[in-house]
Amino acid sequence: MTRQASGRTSGQGSDQASGRKLRPGARSLALVLLGAGIATAGGQALSGLGQPTGAEAPTATPVFWDNGFWNSSEQAPPAANIQAQAPQSSGVNVAVAPSLSSPNLIADIVGRVEPSVVRIDAARTVQTSLPPMFQDPFFRQFFGNNLPAPQRQQVQRGVGSGFITSADGRIITNAHVVAGANEVQVTLSDGRTFRGRVVGADSVTDIAVIQIDAQNLPTVSISDSDRIRPGEWAIAIGNPLGLDSTVTAGIISATGRSSRQVGVPDKRVDFIQTDAAINPGNSGGPLLNLNGEVIGVNTAIIQGAQGLGFAIPINTVQRISAELIQNGRVEHAYLGIQMVNLTPELRQNINSNPNRSFSVDTDSGVLIGRVLPNSPAAQGGLREGDIITAVEGRPVTESIAVQQAVERSRVGQNLSLTLRRGGREQTVTVRPGNIPNQ
Repeated sequence: MTRQASGRTSGQGSDQASGRKLRPGARSLALVLLGAGIATAGGQALSGLGQPTGAEAPTATPVFWDNGFWNSSEQAPPAANIQAQAPQSSGVNVAVAPSLSSPNLIADIVGRVEPSVVRIDAARTVQTSLPPMFQDPFFRQFFGNNLPAPQRQQVQRGVGSGFITSADGRIITNAHVVAGANEVQVTLSDGRTFRGRVVGADSVTDIAVIQIDAQNLPTVSISDSDRIRPGEWAIAIGNPLGLDSTVTAGIISATGRSSRQVGVPDKRVDFIQTDAAINPGNSGGPLLNLNGEVIGVNTAIIQGAQGLGFAIPINTVQRISAELIQNGRVEHAYLGIQMVNLTPELRQNINSNPNRSFSVDTDSGVLIGRVLPNSPAAQGGLREGDIITAVEGRPVTESIAVQQAVERSRVGQNLSLTLRRGGREQTVTVRPGNIPNQ
């Protein structure tokens, strides 16, 4: 992963809609840590790991984790009836936007939900060091006290969004909004501010729960994200680029986008794709349907693209947040293998490579390309070159199906894998462990 620094501009104004002052906002984007930690520049861009398309040909998709961060000790910057209208001209196919039964439907929804949407300002203090050459005593003797101290403290600040799920101050946001923060401030739509406590954060799904000391707060309504369909309307509310209480609208472009398709294969999420505008600072804010119910948590955008935003389905959020509230952490089953979908071309490439320690006798299936040392897979006897054909007796033909089956399993419990090894079929039992480095 590479990082590109970026500048920022700032300004002040007033937001008449919300009654809050506009905070200085980032006007450029920069690369950030993946899914956790506070970045050192405005906006979060990620050169994500790509899904391998062959044995040795990975691709990459740049992704923005859309909260804004500034490397400074200064103040942080800031179901309806739908009818299709017929085209007026004849003989020409014209795409016409649907008309809503109420011209103010979205405004009415925002009026109900906006009081439950919050701004989250996070900060942490880190120790920074001068480059090695400036720490060299021989070099420093020529400059004396004109050089800064070799070690100094630096405050890194960021901004994101969130929404209230319980009247006693429970808030959902993204893990990368608060990762590593030693100070979290929550600002309500009425301007009140509270100190936030991070109840738990899960970097694997990028979900975090914050608690503030307040009562009788307005809360959001929750929908069933398994029921949404591409083409349905979607509304996003958040604080992009420090602009509080910003509303955008679009449609659900797709559902079930895998983490690998989005470009973040270390995540465990099947994303909702939307063309509702999402920008740095929207992270953790709600994606709504036309009933004003939350269907997802806005999380990422594709770098350099337009209309490609991604949200974590609210059903996933509910499951993860419940574990965070109960245990403070979430366990994710993990085997420790790298997989690729077999194709005739990949089979030929493997079998023609004399440096390969294995050969392949089929054109389809899920090939284990690598087994990580000391992983549950290694302890269970899995090998490079094994072809997974079934998990718990259910046939699988793609790596995503294997991954989903592992996710549904439980840490420490037996998981049965059916393999082809050396032209023969056999069954191996492994015990998934908890994914490391959480």
